[in-house]
Amino acid sequence: MPLDVELPVLRGFLTPSEAAEWKHNMFSTAEAGPLLKSLMEGDLEEVLLSPQVLDLLRGDGSCSEGEDIEAYLEKQVLQYLTCGTNNEHTNRQLALMALAVSCLHLFAQSNWTGPPVSISISDLLPPALLSSEPQALVDAIHSSLLIDGESVYSLVANPLLLLLARVILTKCSSEMDSLQMLPWWTLRYIRLHQQILEACSPQLLDLAQSSMDRVVKSLSLCPEQRNLAIHFHLECVYTNLTYYNYQSAKEHSEKAQELSGLNINMTGALGKRTHFQQKYLAQLILEVKRKQDQAEDEASATPTPQASLPKDYNLGDETVLDKINLAEPDQYELPDLSAEEQAVLLGVCTDFQKNNPVHKLTAEELLAFTSCILSQPKFWAVEVTALCLRTKLERGNSRCVERAMMQTQAIVDHFEDRSCPGTERLKAFYFCQAPPRWAVQKQLGSLLTDLGCTSSALIIYQKLELWEDVVICYERLGQHGKAEEIVRHELEKKETPSLYCLLGDILREHQYYDRAWELSAGRSARAMRSKALLHLRSKDFQQCVDCFEQSVRVNPMQLGVWFSLGCAYIALQGYEGAAKAFKRCVTLEPDNPEAWNNLSSAYIRLNNKEKAFRTLKEALRCNYEHWQIWENFIMVSTDIGEFSETIRAYHRLMDLRENYKDTEILKILVRAVVENLIDFQGQQAETLRSKLKELLGRVSARHCSDSEVWQQYARLYGDGHSSSPEDNDKALQFLSKAHHCKVQAGGWEKEPGLFKEVIQRAINMGEVTISCSKKKSNPAEALQILSSTRLSLKSLATKAKQMHTDVATGQLHGELLDGVAALEQVLTELQELSATLRGPSQ
Repeated sequence: MPLDVELPVLRGFLTPSEAAEWKHNMFSTAEAGPLLKSLMEGDLEEVLLSPQVLDLLRGDGSCSEGEDIEAYLEKQVLQYLTCGTNNEHTNRQLALMALAVSCLHLFAQSNWTGPPVSISISDLLPPALLSSEPQALVDAIHSSLLIDGESVYSLVANPLLLLLARVILTKCSSEMDSLQMLPWWTLRYIRLHQQILEACSPQLLDLAQSSMDRVVKSLSLCPEQRNLAIHFHLECVYTNLTYYNYQSAKEHSEKAQELSGLNINMTGALGKRTHFQQKYLAQLILEVKRKQDQAEDEASATPTPQASLPKDYNLGDETVLDKINLAEPDQYELPDLSAEEQAVLLGVCTDFQKNNPVHKLTAEELLAFTSCILSQPKFWAVEVTALCLRTKLERGNSRCVERAMMQTQAIVDHFEDRSCPGTERLKAFYFCQAPPRWAVQKQLGSLLTDLGCTSSALIIYQKLELWEDVVICYERLGQHGKAEEIVRHELEKKETPSLYCLLGDILREHQYYDRAWELSAGRSARAMRSKALLHLRSKDFQQCVDCFEQSVRVNPMQLGVWFSLGCAYIALQGYEGAAKAFKRCVTLEPDNPEAWNNLSSAYIRLNNKEKAFRTLKEALRCNYEHWQIWENFIMVSTDIGEFSETIRAYHRLMDLRENYKDTEILKILVRAVVENLIDFQGQQAETLRSKLKELLGRVSARHCSDSEVWQQYARLYGDGHSSSPEDNDKALQFLSKAHHCKVQAGGWEKEPGLFKEVIQRAINMGEVTISCSKKKSNPAEALQILSSTRLSLKSLATKAKQMHTDVATGQLHGELLDGVAALEQVLTELQELSATLRGPSQ
């Protein structure tokens, strides 16, 4: 029986057949019946104010002096569960589930959806627990909700509701084993709790992962619940994205789309974007089709009347149309989307946003998603989420910024509007990611700041008690003293770690971070994080590392801190620590190219180049355009003998940097192929000869005046000693170009050592010329190459004698003596061979 009750509660409504059955059976049960009836009818406050809930929370009215509120609630809930008979146990579990769900719904209504809830703490708790100072009890609740050193947003409404849900769903869940879907509600609690914290909580992540695993097992028992399965996978998408698990999020997104039966594709369609456009041009749109005509065999939430939803403002621009005017609108008409289908579109859109860079093209694709979703306004949560996303995308567009401002203000105002009941707003709420009300108000303040209305933004931030943004506004207004003054004024009201951290940020003094750390009893990750950053600014790297280490011990899910810690370790040459920090960084965010690159740098310094190679491949997967990463990659792949990757990297660097050239790497590649070395994969490098020829062809075309490039090109073709006449001709051609480039480059003539090297290469070129000419069937061709080489060598011999002959003795420099003699010997051979070839023709 419990599962038959749990599924409709998760869905949020009863089907007609379920409603009839519940009326006769479920609503009449002693403990759970009245609570479930109020819950399913949307009378959530009635659940909390019902006699059995008040008896549960107040007990006999007694409590220990100074008793922790969380411990008190846990004691009361466990007492309620255990004091009944065995027959009542399941019923009481369902009653507690109804209470926890009502708490979550009311907490969401208080902070996300609106309208405001009128219930207060004094209505629920015994007088003995209520302090004479109301704020003291609120502080105690906030302290109980603080996890991993991450404090709760100060103005969160009705935090007791979240705490009570937490106690039931986590502290007492072991006593509620009859309920198979309780972990799903735990997952929903986690998502709400995480959004009111300053940063990600590892504790909540661990609890989320175990909850998701348990729900998967329970859902497998009811395969017919397709829509609920879609809800679950979408909730997993947002949970995983929150904790940087992008791969898991993508898998859940794909599963939700598969279950929905939707084909979602970006496509082009002819249309007009402006009022004055004469011709239809290709426009980017989202095409949504059902894979098959799925009958409504499963219940879905009924749409909310459009009049009850926030107003979707028109663009009202004199040039740009509100939406694309398609040439063939019927061809791309959307099917009538259900709540689940709209949420799937939104989930795919969010996953796409998180996995793509901030770019104009990405924004256009996201706007195609929002236009599609907003064309069918049906559900509050979907509508608000899509409107907020569109606002963020439009804020940088001068034609759209006015609408972005009005739209954000409309969403803010709608929170107080009682024309749309909370039950309507909660439809699809849990499987979307609607922002909390203060996030929307903060977005409004940010828009005002962008428009230069800093004073107006300041008023909003002060009202929201977002003191960090308040300080930034004062700094922009040039009122630096006012920033300090307002923080000190708030500290006079109440000392909090976050305010002391903010004061430390303003004055850049360590004493305030130390006070924040002391005040939090060593639980403020922010205090040590800020203190470390101040040390980093002054390049006190050892102190910086110590503070960062303390911060991540409190909360290991601080992505930016792990990155900065790794950088500080590198500055100290502590490469083991750097590798550990950057490894944790890429575990949290696998698509962070800078972290992968820095991790590889640490591995290189540790002389672990194989790991460096693998990490650099990950870095390139995240950012294919980063030429510095490609430079690191080509060096490491060359070092470990991954020659095919070296060639690929060289091509990519030439794509990214017009003048890129590295002759040392070319030398290594040519040597590997010529000597047929074994590469990192155990393959013979000879197999790469054709690819290397292609690369050298490209390099020589771009750097045609580089002697060394031509020299290596010639070596690849056998340096004139190949068994193939064609290869020898090629090699001679390249040797000749190498010689001419070297001679023209200059700078070597005055140094006997460098001159000697040029002579040796010239002698080699002469010998190859003699060899090639003997194999020529056409005497005229042979004479041509002999003549060209002879002129080059004769010019070189003359220059050697002119520049390096001792005027007094008339002797050639000793270092060049043998070389010039050999050069003249080759010249003689060239002359004789030329004469022999001319003989018969004369």
